[in-house]
Amino acid sequence: MTTTKPDRLDEAADQTAPALDNDQLETMMYRAALARGVEDLFARWAADNTFQGWWHPGRGQEGCAVGLMAALGPDDQIMWYHRGANWPIARGMALEPIIADLLGRTNGSTGGKGGGAPHWVDWDLGLIGSGGTLGTAHVLGGGLALAKQVLGRPGIAVAGFGDGTASRGTFHETLIQAAAWKLPLLYFCENNGWAVGTSFADSSPTATIAERAAAYGVPGERVDGQDPVAVHAAVMRARAHIDAGHGPALVEAVTYRVGGHYFGDVGNYRPDGEMDGYRDPLDVLAARLDPSVVERIRTDADAEVAAAAERALAGPIPDGDIIFDHLYAE
Repeated sequence: MTTTKPDRLDEAADQTAPALDNDQLETMMYRAALARGVEDLFARWAADNTFQGWWHPGRGQEGCAVGLMAALGPDDQIMWYHRGANWPIARGMALEPIIADLLGRTNGSTGGKGGGAPHWVDWDLGLIGSGGTLGTAHVLGGGLALAKQVLGRPGIAVAGFGDGTASRGTFHETLIQAAAWKLPLLYFCENNGWAVGTSFADSSPTATIAERAAAYGVPGERVDGQDPVAVHAAVMRARAHIDAGHGPALVEAVTYRVGGHYFGDVGNYRPDGEMDGYRDPLDVLAARLDPSVVERIRTDADAEVAAAAERALAGPIPDGDIIFDHLYAE
């Protein structure tokens, strides 16, 4: 039987995402608070040279990650987005290996090969990693989706990227093939308005990322990335489209990068007044919960971050021979 593919996600058969219950909202709030706590931790450590690696702050973009991950299932696989630690934390990854990986300790998720840059992997959670250069998430995510289709495995693949990376050739090359083969692939873009120091408006011929998908017969939706519940609903609509066998979908979450591109970037390219009207995603989510519950969640999250940081710092530093590990299958 031939099915008709909708042009937009809001035309999908299941237009209304299931309502999130209090337990789900509390989990989203807790993971957002953990991510914010790790942001604060590395801001302190970068200032006092405890951390001397490479870190792209994700403060202000937590809502995108927790909304996305709340809509994913256990069989889904993710090429995570590099800004901050929002994606692995929102997926439920333990904090100690996340922090230790950035410190290059052997209790990190890569056993000491992190070396100051994020390489988080948790196969059980479907966190497959991220590419070595920006733009590879499209191709690798497409490969995960192809493997699912060929091997008959359940779930979808997610390729995470920013607005700058949407200008890479891999965005188009992967999407056109994924659309032709109807692969179970979700493109998830966090559009924070800046590609390093170049504004989206100065580098894009289109007003949105979402509209680019239409060229390949793929539906795209733009959503408020500062509202995790709205992000969740948009991803659920995308899932309905993908699960119906129509192929890939694209969700563009409009968010804001509060800090610089990296620690040390003072951001003097930003225009005056850019923060006017800014909405913190944690505040947006907290408004949906009882204030006493939010206070408890923040207290518990702060305690967990502090404990994980202590354990991560106590982890051994690997010797140089670690570079020879895992080069060959045994």
